Amino acid sequence: MTQQPVLQGRGLVKKFGKVTALQGCDFELYPGEVLAVIGDNGAGKSVMIKTLSGALQPDHGEVLLDGKPVHFNTPLEAQYAGIATVYQTLAMSPALSIADNMFMGRELRKPGWRGKYLRQLDKPAMEKFSREKLTELGLMTIQNIKQAVETLSGGQRQGIAVARAAAFGSKVIILDEPTAALGVKESRRVLELIKDVRARGIPIVLISHNMPHVFEVADRIHIHRLGRRLCVVKPGEHTMSDAVAMMTGAMEPPGETQAA
Repeated sequence: MTQQPVLQGRGLVKKFGKVTALQGCDFELYPGEVLAVIGDNGAGKSVMIKTLSGALQPDHGEVLLDGKPVHFNTPLEAQYAGIATVYQTLAMSPALSIADNMFMGRELRKPGWRGKYLRQLDKPAMEKFSREKLTELGLMTIQNIKQAVETLSGGQRQGIAVARAAAFGSKVIILDEPTAALGVKESRRVLELIKDVRARGIPIVLISHNMPHVFEVADRIHIHRLGRRLCVVKPGEHTMSDAVAMMTGAMEPPGETQAA
């Protein structure tokens, strides 16, 4: 690829005492793609993602966003820079409404003195914005923007979390096992949502153990093994069995292991 990566890791090293979780790991996410990250348990893929998204700081190596080196001390700093991570836990308040969850930490206040001095929230504006963003992503099954998140299904909650990440100018969305706890129908909706977000030009990092899902939506697959990138493959050029075999060490990776 000749394009500049949106998000990149170069030679990332992360140690926890005597354990080296990342060993000179490289990573590239390009504009408008879905990049799946797969690897066996303990391979270091979660540590890599946390290092890219500010939850951990690398001991060596660098992270680049739009070609410029960045250093995030917290996930909030990464979020402000445009890297939104949707974890399995979703980080939502079940008792609050959909709109309140969409704007958590970035609430809109009413214009004028009521917002400035009384700090009154502009509920209608937040509800209107939330409804528009959900509609853009095709989440039409949610009828009432004021309903509590705890009344939603697992797939709908995932939809809200992804919509929240996409709504606030994210350059990158990282999805951590988004279909792990969902049924077949809800998983299907989340996969369609991933395609919708990609169609809007936002690149996605998808961490998943579900090979059929990975091969359905990913443009490229980053295979992680023993703390570093083993190789990057394209779904059209390899089978699921190939990917699993490479991931577990039963099969040698393609010749150019670091190529995009």
